[in-house]
Amino acid sequence: MEIFTSPTKTFRAVSFAAALLLSLLLPVIAQASNLINNTATLLIMGDSLSASYGIPRESGWVTLLENKLHKDQPHYRVINASISGETSGGSLTRLPALLSEHQPSIVIIEIGGNDGLRGYPIIKIRQNLQQLVALSTQAGAKVLITGIQIPPNYGKRYAQLFYASYAQTAQLFTTEKYRVVLLPFLLEGIATQRNLMQKDGIHPTAKAQPMILQNVWGYLKEIL
Repeated sequence: MEIFTSPTKTFRAVSFAAALLLSLLLPVIAQASNLINNTATLLIMGDSLSASYGIPRESGWVTLLENKLHKDQPHYRVINASISGETSGGSLTRLPALLSEHQPSIVIIEIGGNDGLRGYPIIKIRQNLQQLVALSTQAGAKVLITGIQIPPNYGKRYAQLFYASYAQTAQLFTTEKYRVVLLPFLLEGIATQRNLMQKDGIHPTAKAQPMILQNVWGYLKEIL
C-alpha cells in the first residue's frame, strides 16, 4: 500500500522546518557578526525617562550616552528599546525577541515607574523586574537596574515597597555567577529640583539629561 503526501502538506512541512532552523540560527549569526566586527551591544529597556519624552531626542540621556561611548569605547553600539508609557509587563513581553536579535553584552533596565503610577500590585512589579533580570543574565548579559521613586501621595507604604523592589531584585542576583549592578535612584539630585523637571513634575527637562547620564555612568562603568 502506497501512502501519498500532498504537495501542499509537504510544502508546509518544509516551510516550518526552514522557519524553525532560521529562528535557531539568528542568535548565532548575530553573535558571530558582533565578533567579526569587534562590537558589543548595550540594550536599554526603558520608558519615557529613556525615550526623551517632552524634549528633543538628541538631548536625551541615552543619546548623550551613545555619544560618550562613541568617543571613549567605540566598539559599543546602543540599542534604545525604550517606549513612553511602557510597563514592566510590556518590557517582559518584548525582551526575549530583543535579546535574540541583538545579543547584548549589557542590558540597562529602567522600567517600573508607570507600574507604580498606575498602582499595580507590588508583588507583580517585583516579579516582572526579576524576570527581566533573569532573562538578561541567562542570555549572557550584564545588567544595570535603575531604581525609580514615585510621589508619596500614592501612599507612603506603597511608595516605600515600590522603591524597595529594585534593591530586592538586585540582591537576588548578587552572586559570582551574575553581574548585576543597582543604580539606587535614576533621578538623584534632579527630581526635587523644579527647574530640572517638566511641568508635569515627572519628566526631567533637557537641562537635566547630562545629570542623568552622570548618575548612570557612575554605575555603568563598573560593568563596561
